[in-house]
Amino acid sequence: MKSKSSRKPMDLPLLIITLVLVALGLIAVLSASAPFALTMYDDSYYFFNRQFLFAIAGVVIMFVISLIDYKKYKKIATLGLIVGILLILAVFIPGLGVTRNDATRWLDIGIIKQFQPSELTKIALIVFLAGILSQPKYGELIKNRFWFFLALLGIVAVIGGILLLQPHMSAAIIIAIIALAIMFAAGLKVRYILALVPVAVAGIGALIISAPYRLDRLKYWLDPWLDLQGDGWQLAQSLMAVGSGGIFGSGIGQSIQKYMYLPEQYNDFIFAVWCEECGLIGAILLIVLFIIFIYRGIVIASTCKDKFGSYIAIGITTMIGIQALFNIAVVTGTIPVTGMSLPFFSYGGSSLLVLLASTGILLNISRNCERS
Repeated sequence: MKSKSSRKPMDLPLLIITLVLVALGLIAVLSASAPFALTMYDDSYYFFNRQFLFAIAGVVIMFVISLIDYKKYKKIATLGLIVGILLILAVFIPGLGVTRNDATRWLDIGIIKQFQPSELTKIALIVFLAGILSQPKYGELIKNRFWFFLALLGIVAVIGGILLLQPHMSAAIIIAIIALAIMFAAGLKVRYILALVPVAVAGIGALIISAPYRLDRLKYWLDPWLDLQGDGWQLAQSLMAVGSGGIFGSGIGQSIQKYMYLPEQYNDFIFAVWCEECGLIGAILLIVLFIIFIYRGIVIASTCKDKFGSYIAIGITTMIGIQALFNIAVVTGTIPVTGMSLPFFSYGGSSLLVLLASTGILLNISRNCERS
C-alpha cells in the first residue's frame, strides 16, 4: 500500500482562520485607537497605518517561513535559546531598553521603537525543548527521572527570573505553562507536576506580597468599584464596555469607552472595545475563531509522526491559546489585570510579526510532517 506523502498542502483552515483574525484585528485597532491617535498625533489612522504595515510584512514572513523545513531549526535550537536569553537581558542596557508604565520590557531597535524580546524568547524555548525532548534518550529521562524534569525547569526558571526583574510576571507564567505543556506531551508524569504545585503557589504568593502594586491589582480585581478614580478604574471601565455591548453591540466605530475612558483600549483591552461594538455575538465569534485555531494546532501536533514537529506545534498552539485565554479573562474580570495582549488583535508590531512567523512554522509542520 502506498504510504502517505511526507509533503502535503499546508493546513488551509488554519491559514484562513489566521488571515481572518488579522483582518478583524486591523478593524478593531482602527476603531479602538482612532480617538487616542487623533488626540496625540492629530491623525486618526496613526496606529492603524503602522499595524497595517506590520500585518502585511507579517503575512509575507508567515508564507516565507511556511516554505522552510521546520527540521532545520533543530540544528540552531540551543543557539536560539541563548540569543533569546541575551535579548531579554538587553532591555536592562541603558539607552537600549525602553521603560513604560514602570516596566522595562522593550528594546528600541530603530524601525521598531518598542520591540518586546520576550516574544522571540518564547519561540526559542519552544524549539529548544522540542529539540531536546524529541531525542530518544532525553525523551525517556523526562518520563522516568524527576531530576531531569527539575533540570529543564531550571532553564525555564532562569528565563522566568529575568522576566520578573523587568517586571513581566504574566510572560513568566506563560513561559512556564508552555514548557509544562511540551514536557507533558513528551510523557512527563502528572505526579511530577503536582509535586511542584505547593512550591509554585508559595512562589506566586511571595511575589504578590512582595510588590504592593500586585496586591492592589488583586484587591481591586475582587472589587474594582472600591477605587473608581484610581486602581479600580481600568477594570471597571472594561466591564462597562463589555456589558454595554449587549447582544449585538453598538456597531463598529461606535464605542463610548474608547474615548479616553478605557486605558490601553487599542492594546491589552481591545477585546473590551470589540465587545462594546460587536456585542455578545461578536465576542462569541472571536472566541470561536481562537478555538478553531487551537483545534487545528492540536490536529497538526497529534497527527505528526515526528516528535520534534509535534512538540513545536504543541508549544506554539499553547502559546497563542493561553495568551488569548488570559487576555479575555482579564478583560472580563475573571483573573487579575496583567499585561497580556490579545493575539493578532492587540496593537503591537513586534508581537504581530512573531505570531505570524510562529503560525508560519505551524503551517510548515502541517506540510512537511509525515502524518500518522
